[in-house]
Amino acid sequence: MSANLVVVILALLLGLQAVTTDLYLPALPAIREVFDASMGDVQLTLTALLLAFGISQLVWGPLSDRFGRRPILIGGLVAYVLASLACSLAPGMGWLIAARAVQGVAMGAAVMAARAVVRDLYPPAQGATVMSKALTGLGVIACTCAPVGGLLSDTVGWRFTMLAVTTFGLVTLAMLVWRFEETLAHPNPRALHLGPLLRANLDILRHPTFRAWCALSSGSYLGLFTFLASSSFVFTRSLGYSKTAYGLFMLTMSLSYIVGTFWCRWMLRRTSVHRTVGVAAVLTLSAGVLMTLLAYAGEGQDWYGAWAVMLPVYLFMFGHGVHQPCGQSGAVAPFPQKAGTASALNGFLMMLGAFFMGGWLGQHMDEPVFALAHGMLLWSGFIALVAWTLVQRHGRPVEVVQPA
Repeated sequence: MSANLVVVILALLLGLQAVTTDLYLPALPAIREVFDASMGDVQLTLTALLLAFGISQLVWGPLSDRFGRRPILIGGLVAYVLASLACSLAPGMGWLIAARAVQGVAMGAAVMAARAVVRDLYPPAQGATVMSKALTGLGVIACTCAPVGGLLSDTVGWRFTMLAVTTFGLVTLAMLVWRFEETLAHPNPRALHLGPLLRANLDILRHPTFRAWCALSSGSYLGLFTFLASSSFVFTRSLGYSKTAYGLFMLTMSLSYIVGTFWCRWMLRRTSVHRTVGVAAVLTLSAGVLMTLLAYAGEGQDWYGAWAVMLPVYLFMFGHGVHQPCGQSGAVAPFPQKAGTASALNGFLMMLGAFFMGGWLGQHMDEPVFALAHGMLLWSGFIALVAWTLVQRHGRPVEVVQPA
């Protein structure tokens, strides 16, 4: 496969996560009204997806190390398309939550394999650059998700947002069948043996480089998740904007993320990975502090509007465009023979955090603006702490861990 084709396929695979979450976010208030559901049930359509997504990667990772990336990807995408179609036909909240969980299981195969493919094909330093290019593509995909979701929800109803998700899954599946070639040169015949598998996960968890980069990528994702899970209620309920307007705000957020990925590659050509994320963390921390200050200063004030939310979000997403490619590639870099397992463990820990954060948000959404501000402050502070301590100490290139 050519380098450009690899980036396109990676962007589609990673983009599944944005499509699966962002496209239906504008429809969350409508889903709650149609099914007369509680706020907790509505949040469960997101958290169940993410928990299933995280847990499934623990299975998909070793399977891909044993049998290769291609069969796992194709099987996962077939299941994803069927689950997405089931979501669009859901007669009630129970059906929708269950279908979203299956969708999360299937999505786990795509995103886990994408990170493993990067390690299959590229050394660590080049892997961060390639991942950054792929995440630029994800940003372009994400730009269209919320506006399209808002427009579909406003005009033809929330079910058509899930049909749009199904269509994207079909396009990605067609690309895999048509052009994707196996990237795992030497499958590991012992990858599914319970003893070696447990030892592999323990070895990965003990590795300080994995812990540093996993903490960074997880914290950055959880900050984004906090915004995704609460923003539709902030804009459409607290601030009174339409779903279409909310979708446009999400588009501008994605543009800020894209700019961050370009800046990441510019920095990587001039300095080290750990220094790049250290600089980006300044913007990330500024975002959380600014959002919280504006939320308290603007309580009950006429001047408080979308700009007071989006300005800090732009800063956060710029930093996210640095932390994600560096964090995801850095976490699997020491494990070329266990890239699938390392990718899966990173993804599981990320989604486990999202599950608990979603539960917390579901209990604090009586004041959406403050739930968002407090969550963003928490994760921006965590990211800065990790970037300035663990990453600086353990995130530099290290000797590759050889298989036992």
